[in-house]
Amino acid sequence: MALLQADHLTVYVAFHFVLITLLSFTSATPGRGSANVLSLPQPYDFLYYTGVRSYFGEEWVKAAELLEKAILTKESLSRVRRQCHEKCVEAGREAFNRLDSEKGSLHDLWTLDWVQQRAECLRFCVGRSVSPAAQLPVSTDIDYEFGSRNAYNFLQVTYYKLEKLQKAASAAHTYFVANPSHLEMRNNIEKYRRMEGVTEEAFQDRELENENHWVLYDSAVQYEASSDWLKAAEKWKECVNETLRQTDECRLQCEMASQRLPEDREVDDSKSVYEQAADLSLSLLSCRQSCVTQVATRPGRISSQEDFLPTQLEHRHIAQFKAGDVGGAVQTLRSLLLFYPSDHDSLDNLQLYSETLGGDTESQGTQPAQEIVGYINRALDEKKLLYFGMENLDFSFTDPDLWTPEDVVPESLRDNWRAVKEKINARMEEGEKKEEVDDSGFYAGGPVPQVGVTIAMDDTVLNGTNRVVLDDAATSAGDGYRGRRSPHTPHETFEGLTVLRAVKLAQDDMVNQTDARLFYELGERVKVLLHSYFRSPSILYTSFTHLVCRSAIAGDQEGRLDLSHPVHVDNCLLEPETNQCWREPPAFIHRDLSALLYLNDNFDGGDLFFTNRDAKRVTARVKPSCGRLVGFSSGPVNPHGVSAVTRGRRCALALWFTKEKLYRDMEREEAAAMWAAGGQSVVEEEKEGGASPARNARNRASRQGRGRVTGARDEL
Repeated sequence: MALLQADHLTVYVAFHFVLITLLSFTSATPGRGSANVLSLPQPYDFLYYTGVRSYFGEEWVKAAELLEKAILTKESLSRVRRQCHEKCVEAGREAFNRLDSEKGSLHDLWTLDWVQQRAECLRFCVGRSVSPAAQLPVSTDIDYEFGSRNAYNFLQVTYYKLEKLQKAASAAHTYFVANPSHLEMRNNIEKYRRMEGVTEEAFQDRELENENHWVLYDSAVQYEASSDWLKAAEKWKECVNETLRQTDECRLQCEMASQRLPEDREVDDSKSVYEQAADLSLSLLSCRQSCVTQVATRPGRISSQEDFLPTQLEHRHIAQFKAGDVGGAVQTLRSLLLFYPSDHDSLDNLQLYSETLGGDTESQGTQPAQEIVGYINRALDEKKLLYFGMENLDFSFTDPDLWTPEDVVPESLRDNWRAVKEKINARMEEGEKKEEVDDSGFYAGGPVPQVGVTIAMDDTVLNGTNRVVLDDAATSAGDGYRGRRSPHTPHETFEGLTVLRAVKLAQDDMVNQTDARLFYELGERVKVLLHSYFRSPSILYTSFTHLVCRSAIAGDQEGRLDLSHPVHVDNCLLEPETNQCWREPPAFIHRDLSALLYLNDNFDGGDLFFTNRDAKRVTARVKPSCGRLVGFSSGPVNPHGVSAVTRGRRCALALWFTKEKLYRDMEREEAAAMWAAGGQSVVEEEKEGGASPARNARNRASRQGRGRVTGARDEL
């Protein structure tokens, strides 16, 4: 009897699978007999492969045309599917409205009538613009090629051969965003930056439209770092909305594209129509669920950010509360509680918000946002069907969410489900423990080789690893030139000077030759001191030298809560909310050791401070003093920031050192060459190599990219 009931349940669920299949799979079936001229007659995979063949045949014009057309066709196909989906939403509405009023077998008939009308609308709509061949599913190889942006790899070489350098640089940058470990492309980008006719506008991600939620995410985090809670709350709202939109777009493409069966489930003619429909429908539901992971994965990364949407809601309610919008914070927090209804911190915050509102009962009774309610309900309905398929139909499904309630998972699957969840939590905890480990290869405590230089603070006093403060490391101050406002705060101006710029200014008699030489020599002195103290087993090369001045704007300091420079890490992208630090551009991943030499102290504020990876808990502070040198390893054990400069002008020499000769600062060598050409002796720097400036591979990644917290990172 139990077996008979199970069979009936399987058929019942399978019928719902059939409806899902008819609503989606049939919509992508190639249309027949369309008399219209098709705007997308060729599949984008055919265009891509043809373009690649032209590339290897060195037919550069043809290759560029076909590769660009493949990219455009793929985008156009997605747009057609989206437009047709929107147009056919109302198709069969009359039949759909009868479902609640009809009973018995007529209910099923009206359901099928509704499904058929909607499917016919979609088939006709797509068929008007897309040829039957262009509607067929593409291979997994093509999915990989476009997912890894390999078309742009071919395009950058093609445009270079055609001497279209601006387009070549744009293609190179777009490819590199998703392939940050590709050293050859990094070198190519550096070369493009030095080429005449290539402007900064070329270094834009051509796929940025599909990553706008990450742009908003980074912007919101940056406003948080500067304590601008009103703008942070606005950006978090936009980020949540854009994340939901991107998720819906991904789900729509799952629905409108022809579904492939999983690789391990071949079509079996002996299966009933219900069983075959169930296979296809489970694949569709799995595709929809996977959109959570796709949207939460940054370009170029392998893993997604766990709890991406709940994390945004958590940030948003805090920003709203600090901005004074307590009612809005209540609604956002109630939305967050839909994911984790028993979370103690959230419940405590809700109590705090209720007490803050006092007698405002209307705001206290605010309900969760309807879009989040719909998101949760839809996800749970899909998960129930997928877990049913796992238990009864031998289907494989990996749940992308940590918040899935245990009661959604069938009893027979819960042990495995708990084990997977525990592994994920263990991995996240392990990531937090890495905060205490410094794998830089430096070991603080070595000798200080220069007379008069004293150790003012070491690891113990600074509560960290590979940190030091040395006093009397310099005896003279430098100068800067008037530049743009600081990218970090509107309350200060920012000025900077590089060694090569100083030499050129000296040649024009705008800077004293002795001062320019001192600028150069101070960098060498700092390198010798830190190489010895940190007992580096490798040669240290100067990667970049920057004289930085920050000036407080008079009359613009009252009530300041922002930072002169938000918390960041020098060689990776700090993600405080997950305690992760990503070694990828636009971070300067080749930097190994950081230094800051203070050149004056007649100002207020401007302290350097270190934090834990959460960017909240300050572990140590260093007060500026003329001639004081701060050195520390550049990695994730040393997140740091600069407090607001509230009076006067703070000048310091910022230096970064690398173990990799490839990333040495070629501008220093160029400056030395200019001095030598003038018949003047110079301090000898690394004699090895002697590559021309054009071979410098120092990563000057575009500051218009995805700067996580800090934006530009050429100053401390």
